[in-house]
Amino acid sequence: MNLCKKTSLFVVIGLLITAGNLFAQVGANQPEQPPIQTETSQSGRDSTAMFLQLDEFVVYGSPLMKEVIPVQKLSGEQLKNLSSFSVADAIRYFSGVQLKDYGGIGGLKTINVRSMGTHHVGVFYDGIQLGNAQNGQIDLGKFSLENIEEISLYNGQKSNIFQPGRDFGSSATVYLRSRTPCFVENKRYNLRTSTKGGSFDLINPSVLYEYKFKDNLSASINGEYINSSGKYKYRYRRVFPNTGEVMYDTTAVRENGDIYSFRFEGGLFGTISGGYWRVKTYFYDSERGIPGAVVNNRWKNSQRQWDRSFFTQGVFQKSVTPKYDVLINTKYAYDYMRYLNPDTTLMLIDNTFHQQEVYASVANKYSITRKWDAVLSADMQYNTLTSNLDGFVFPKRLTTLVALASATDLGEVKMQGSVLATFVRERISSGNTAADDNAKAAPDKHEFTPAFFISYKPFKSQNLNIRTFYKHIFRMPTFNDLYYTDIGNIKLKPEFTHQYNVGFRYEKSYEKNIIKQWKFQADAYYNEVTDKIVAVPKGSGQYRWMMMNLGYVKIRGMDAAASITVEPYKDLLFNLRLTYTYQKAEDFTKRKNPILQQSTWGGQITYIPWHNGSAVASLTYKSWQLNYSFIYVGERYHSSANIPAEYEQPWYTNDMTVSKKFMIKKINMRVALEINNLLSQDYDVVLNYPMPRRNYKLSITAEI
Repeated sequence: MNLCKKTSLFVVIGLLITAGNLFAQVGANQPEQPPIQTETSQSGRDSTAMFLQLDEFVVYGSPLMKEVIPVQKLSGEQLKNLSSFSVADAIRYFSGVQLKDYGGIGGLKTINVRSMGTHHVGVFYDGIQLGNAQNGQIDLGKFSLENIEEISLYNGQKSNIFQPGRDFGSSATVYLRSRTPCFVENKRYNLRTSTKGGSFDLINPSVLYEYKFKDNLSASINGEYINSSGKYKYRYRRVFPNTGEVMYDTTAVRENGDIYSFRFEGGLFGTISGGYWRVKTYFYDSERGIPGAVVNNRWKNSQRQWDRSFFTQGVFQKSVTPKYDVLINTKYAYDYMRYLNPDTTLMLIDNTFHQQEVYASVANKYSITRKWDAVLSADMQYNTLTSNLDGFVFPKRLTTLVALASATDLGEVKMQGSVLATFVRERISSGNTAADDNAKAAPDKHEFTPAFFISYKPFKSQNLNIRTFYKHIFRMPTFNDLYYTDIGNIKLKPEFTHQYNVGFRYEKSYEKNIIKQWKFQADAYYNEVTDKIVAVPKGSGQYRWMMMNLGYVKIRGMDAAASITVEPYKDLLFNLRLTYTYQKAEDFTKRKNPILQQSTWGGQITYIPWHNGSAVASLTYKSWQLNYSFIYVGERYHSSANIPAEYEQPWYTNDMTVSKKFMIKKINMRVALEINNLLSQDYDVVLNYPMPRRNYKLSITAEI
C-alpha cells in the first residue's frame, strides 16, 4: 500500500472513531427503539400518489434515515408512463448518464456515468449485482420494464451501509427493483396480462401471476416474449469535413436487426419474526441479428448472436437482537453466448463462451447507539470462463471482499465512511492452447479503498441538505483484457477512479396551494481515472493490438435536477421533471506518436458531450394521462482527437404517450399509445449506427 492510500485510510478511520465517540456520548442514555413495521396503502388520493406508488414493505432494525449520498429515482407511475421499452431507455432521463445505443430493439445498450466508463457502473437486480467477468459490460437493453418497480442511480454508493461488500465496489451503482407481491383486503391472487405491438413488426406479450399462500408467504411468476424484425428506414448522409461536399445522401432500410427473446422470472417471498427472505430465479434466451455499422456503402451485415442467461439468488435478513442484524445473499449464475460471422470473404467466426459465477455474502450490522451503526460485510465470488476460441486459456477468478463501514446521525449532521479490502486470486487451465505455450495467470491482487460521505442540514425549518463525498475505488481487468487471444495482457493493473463531489438538495411541500411540491438538487464533481486500460498497437503489425494501462482522464462536471407538482384544478395534476449535465472530460493519455499526442492531449473523450439534458412532463386528469419527454445530447467527438473529421452533431428526440384507465366488470384496463421520435429526427447515438425515425407502440394491459 502506497503512502497516499495509507493516508486516506487513516483519515477515514480517524474521522469515524472521533465521530463515533461523540455520538456514543450523545446517545448512550437514550432508550433503544424496537423494530418498526410500516404499511403504505395505495388507497386514497393525494397530490403525489399519481407519481409514486409504494408496495407494502417492512423495515427492520434502525429506523434512522441516512440519505447522505445523491440519488436519482424513477418508480411507480413515473416509470410506467415514460416512452421506454427497456431499462436502458428509462435511465436516459437521469442526469450525468451517457447511453451508448447501437440502434433498434435488439441493439446493445450500455451506460456510462459521469464519464468514468461503462466498467465502473455496477448494476444490481433485487439487491445482488449482475456480473459479466468476460467483458465487464451489462447490456441494459436485455432488461424489460414489465416487471420493474423502481430504478435508482447512486453516484459513489448506496446510502444504506447495511449491504454486501460488492455494493461498495463501484464508482456508480444502478439498482433495479422488481415487483414484490402486494395484496389488498382478502385477495389471494393478482393477475396481469399485457400486449404490445407496433413499429418494426413488434409483438410483445407478457403475463404476471402472484399468489398468496398465507400472510407470510407468497409467490410470483412473470413471463415475456419479444419478436421483432427490427427493420426501419433511416437516412444516411455524410459530407467531406474539409469542403462540406456531400459524400453520401440516401434512404435505406436497417437490415439484420431482428430479435427473438424470451424471459421468465419466478420468486418466493416470505416474512419471519424480525425479518424476511426471498428466492428469485431468472432465465433469458435470445437470438438477434447484429446489423453492424453502415460504412463504405455496406448496408447489411450478417453477424448473429445467441444469448442464454440463468441465475438463481436468495436473500435472508433478520434482526437477531434489537442491536444486531444479519443479511445473507447467495447466487449462482450461468451465461452462454454464441457469436457467428458467416462472411467467409474475411474470416468465418463461430465462437461460443460459457461463464459461471458462484457468490455468497454475509453482512453484519451492529447498532452501537441509536445514532451510530457499524457494518462488517464479507463476500466471496468465483468466476470461470470457457470458450472454443483458438488459443484461449480458461481463466478462474476467486474474489474476496471485506468491507468495514460506519454511519452516524446527529440530526443536522450525517456521516458515513467505509473501507473495502479486495483480494483477487487468478488461475488458468491450458484451455485451447498447446501444453508448451507456457500460458500464465495474472498475478494475485489486493487493494484497500476508502470512501467518506457527509451531509449537513443547516436549518431545522427548511428541507435543505448540503452534502459532499470522496471515494477511491477501482475495477478489475476483465477476462478479455487479460486473456483474449493475442490481445490480452496478464500484466494489467486495476483501473482506478478518484471521485470528489459537493452538492445540495432542497424541497418544499404545500398542503393548501396550487403548487403541491417542488424539488431541486445540484452537484459539482471532479473525477480522475488512472491506469485506464486502452488498446495500443503491438509491434509493427497494423492489426495487432495489446491492452495496456496507459490512459489518464480528468473529469469536471455538474449535474442538476428539478421537479414540480401542480394541481391547478380538482382531478387535474401536472408534473414536470428537468435534468441538466455539463461535463468537461479531458484525455491526458501519453502516446508515443507525437502527432497523435498533439491531437488528443486534453481533448474531450469519446462520445462525451459538453451539455445534455432531459425534460419529462405529465398531465393527469381523472383516468387520462398525457406524458411528454424530451432528450437533448450536445455536440461531441467520436475520438479524443477533437478535429472536424471526428465531430458529431447534437441530437434530440421528442416522445409522447397517451394512456387511459378504465374498468370492464372487475378488470382494471389500461390502454396506451406511444409515439417515439415525434419529429422523425435522423440521428446516431454511436457513429454509423442510425437510430429509428418516428415509430409507434400500442399496449393493452389487463389486471385482476
